[in-house]
Amino acid sequence: MKSTMQYLLFFLMFQLSTAQVEKAPPRAEGEGPWSQLIIRGVTLINGNGAPPTGPVDVVVSGNRITGVHVVGYPGVAIDAAKRPILKAGGKELDATGMFLLPGFIDVHGHIGGTAQGADAEYVFKLWMAHGVTTVRDPSAGNGLDWVLDQKKKSAANEITAPRLYAYTVFGQGSKEGISTTEQAREWVRENKRRGADGIKFFGAPPKIMEAALDENKKAGLRSAAHHAQMAVAKWNVLHSARAGLNSMEHWYGLPEAMFTDRIVQDYPASYNYNNEQDRFSQAGKLWEQAADPGSEKWNTVMTELLELDFTLSPTFNIYEASRDLMRARTAEWHEDYTMPSLWEFYQPSKISHGSYWHFWGTEEEVVWKRNYRKWMDFVNEYKNRGGRVTAGSDSGFIFQLYGFAYIRELELLREAGLHPIEVIMAATLNGAELLGVEDDLGSVEVGKLADFVVVEENPLANFKVLYGTGAIKLTEENEVVRVGGVKYTIKDGIIYDAKKLLQDVKEMVDRKKEETGFKFNQPGVKK
Repeated sequence: MKSTMQYLLFFLMFQLSTAQVEKAPPRAEGEGPWSQLIIRGVTLINGNGAPPTGPVDVVVSGNRITGVHVVGYPGVAIDAAKRPILKAGGKELDATGMFLLPGFIDVHGHIGGTAQGADAEYVFKLWMAHGVTTVRDPSAGNGLDWVLDQKKKSAANEITAPRLYAYTVFGQGSKEGISTTEQAREWVRENKRRGADGIKFFGAPPKIMEAALDENKKAGLRSAAHHAQMAVAKWNVLHSARAGLNSMEHWYGLPEAMFTDRIVQDYPASYNYNNEQDRFSQAGKLWEQAADPGSEKWNTVMTELLELDFTLSPTFNIYEASRDLMRARTAEWHEDYTMPSLWEFYQPSKISHGSYWHFWGTEEEVVWKRNYRKWMDFVNEYKNRGGRVTAGSDSGFIFQLYGFAYIRELELLREAGLHPIEVIMAATLNGAELLGVEDDLGSVEVGKLADFVVVEENPLANFKVLYGTGAIKLTEENEVVRVGGVKYTIKDGIIYDAKKLLQDVKEMVDRKKEETGFKFNQPGVKK
């Protein structure tokens, strides 16, 4: 049992920052649903890889799409007689000239944490303000029953929140630990009985991982893994994929599967896993120890993962501060939208997970920039060869703020080499496929649920227009303006004013600043 429990060390560190937080209050936002909703005149950017098409009228009945009608041509007046007719009691939303996308799916979203001071309403509104209508919670850090309660209320639209999918951390709630294969199987069966959608693994001895994944498949549940370094020497990504794991988070365990002259990372003698700067600085040297792109080992590993229909969920954004601390720390949204307690949580600390800025400098960032290039090359090639890549943010750590970080993930997928349309696929249909809900979500098709993102600017030309803070633009009149920000987030046919949700968040932050006397400041800088 003792050896098994050490594999939960990472989870225990993580759990300290994600203890149960305050639930979301009853919904006071959003209009609808209606017997009929017609969204008029949009350019449709679908999640299925199709090029933009418009003008289009999208028809919704209740919470389902009942029509997608191309109603004209760019620059040509629309013949009103050819448009779908609004029925009595219906709602018409004039979105002429705007862009409509499927609701975004964040496959890696933790619902706040007490250490961060981020309660559910704060987190949910930040997500919804950025068009995120579905979230997979990979750990159920607030407790499975807590998440299932919020999931049920979100499904009934009793709260303002994305759809939720609860993946319990393997072993969570076990009083005696899991040291046998039968204990592993029984825990999985109980997880199913309790209503979980899947399991998040951090690692365990091989026989226990095999038993748990096998039982999970029998139960019809999904699975994800962060291959923690405590277990990866004996069990890397290939082992997990062969045993039936659906997706890997981050990239730990993948370089190790491509080692050619070692089985463990080249740790210095002074390394200590409990030292956050040690852990993250050495992680930046991991990819350079793996096989090179195009090599036999690189191709062998990739080919096998593709054959197993394995999914990559890279979460590039959560480690971006490793390659550019100043950029992540000074992001323009922190002052208005980051809770004082969350800002404090981000600062250098020897006990807070991810607060590894003990003395982070040029040398560490240069190493991580090289790390990213090889990591991104693998992800892009995987996509090019038919592999599934999804979008997840892992917000609430390392200066990454809910909602904003998700949009940054889209930008980083673009940097990795994905075409903007492929990025939208990763953010929508690919995420739905990973969750097994592609019949209901992920694209704008008749019969699917009415989850949409509506924005006034074209995100394919500039993903920055999806940030709540928008993007800076110089007009023809030589005026500097901010444009963009999601205009409407629509979930289940209910229209939410995304900018109003963001304003609600700002007011929450302002109240907390007033209560605590907090003055936003960078560490070591006096104002």
